[in-house]
Amino acid sequence: MSAAGQPEFTTVDEYLAAEELSDTKSEYIDGWVRAMSGATVRHNVVKMNCGLAIGSSLKGKPCRPFDSDMKLRITQQHSKRFYYPDLQVICKSNAPTDLFQDQPILIIEVLSPSTRAYDLDEKLNVYLKIASLECYVILEQHIPFAIAMRRTSDGFLRETYEGIDTKIDFPFIDCTLPMSDAYDGVEFTASGVQETEEDYDAARNE
Repeated sequence: MSAAGQPEFTTVDEYLAAEELSDTKSEYIDGWVRAMSGATVRHNVVKMNCGLAIGSSLKGKPCRPFDSDMKLRITQQHSKRFYYPDLQVICKSNAPTDLFQDQPILIIEVLSPSTRAYDLDEKLNVYLKIASLECYVILEQHIPFAIAMRRTSDGFLRETYEGIDTKIDFPFIDCTLPMSDAYDGVEFTASGVQETEEDYDAARNE
């Protein structure tokens, strides 16, 4: 998801028109376009696992999951951004012909070496300002570990989930994501839990 930004200023209409014709995806950040890099097989396995598990739980309910083919538009004060979250759950959808969603209730991002700092810093700070958002989940791809930022009456609070036998509950959509489902078929590597939490703390303290 990270790459060199294009130097010229681009309007929202120009960006959306270009995305419809492009074979690759780019994010839009206040007039600047950032090309997205490709993801590993393991990243996509975790992402698709989450989509399948949550999608199955939501069958017959009013909320729907959307994968990284669906843009998320974020308008905050004088800022306008378009991202492609790995997974977003929408309960109040835009029109069927729209190219983006506006009101995610849940966002899930799977970390990659090229995107971890971006997801733990810039995106986290932007996502947590979305009025409709109840929870932002950040999943490692190489170990069964997740950080969930959950909305409470005191603001967003962090929860950590470690181990294949843990589960992340989403009571606001009556859904649970077992880590065993999220990491089904994934071969794990050396632990990076400490690194993840240190990266998160550094981002939140900036």
